[in-house]
Amino acid sequence: MRPVRNTVQVEVEGRPLTLSNLDKVLYPEPGFTKGQVIDYYTRVAPFVLPHLRGRPLTLKRYPDGVQGKFFYEKNAPSHRPEWVRTVAVHSRRRGQTIDFVVADDLATLVWAANLADLELHTSLSRAEWIERPTILAFDLDPGPPAGVLECARVAVELRELLAHLDLEGFVKTSGSKGLQLYVPLNTPQASYDATKALSRGLAELLERRHPELVISNMKRELRGGKVLVDWSQNDEHKTTVCAYSLRAREQPTVSTPVSWDEVERAVASEDDRALSFSSAQVLDRVSAHGDLFAPVADLRQELPG
Repeated sequence: MRPVRNTVQVEVEGRPLTLSNLDKVLYPEPGFTKGQVIDYYTRVAPFVLPHLRGRPLTLKRYPDGVQGKFFYEKNAPSHRPEWVRTVAVHSRRRGQTIDFVVADDLATLVWAANLADLELHTSLSRAEWIERPTILAFDLDPGPPAGVLECARVAVELRELLAHLDLEGFVKTSGSKGLQLYVPLNTPQASYDATKALSRGLAELLERRHPELVISNMKRELRGGKVLVDWSQNDEHKTTVCAYSLRAREQPTVSTPVSWDEVERAVASEDDRALSFSSAQVLDRVSAHGDLFAPVADLRQELPG
């Protein structure tokens, strides 16, 4: 192969890859480079791959860094290596078939990072059963001046409601301003009709109980000072940011699984910094505690009848 300036040839688990512009700064404020993005995803791979495996992946690419323009890429790039797995998924909403990338292995994850795919957005379904969600999700989105602590209070209330239904939920930061609560299902009987109905019902119940704090209506003008419990994510065509994904913020923050003890301590201490994590902090966390989100990938739970 003829050498190209500013590239390096590597082999990842037996797959040949050309990496480029490793010194390009993608996060200007901390000077965080593309090489550091690739390094982060390489090191966090054992923990993120179980949450990517088998799921359609939407690439969110920032070729000029977080301060530049970005674009979503659902159809797999035509210039991808032949070993990158894709799955054809028919979109009823679009009336077309989309060839999604499926990041099942480290090589594909590194390839995507080299494309400046900073954020990993996945379906709540696996590709082969796109109409069957494996997760019921709640996106807790604060309207200023509300912030992550208000989201934490709502998450604790939501956890109690789920417990009455014999359902266990797991929480992660969005990596941005809010929190996300996932209820693993992993049963073939689950449907989006059922998950959307239940999530909406619980959101509306929380709104009735705590009208000063919670809103279930999607209208942006109603969100000020409240937490939107976004139930609409439970839809076949929607995606959510994956656990351990970087976010395109000023700093390389990460959508980070946290324990319920951490959520409750943050509420008690009123310390919003306790629910924000950088890429370096996340690598330390997984080294010490493993994957706090592991049950989301395989815990089987039945929705109430």
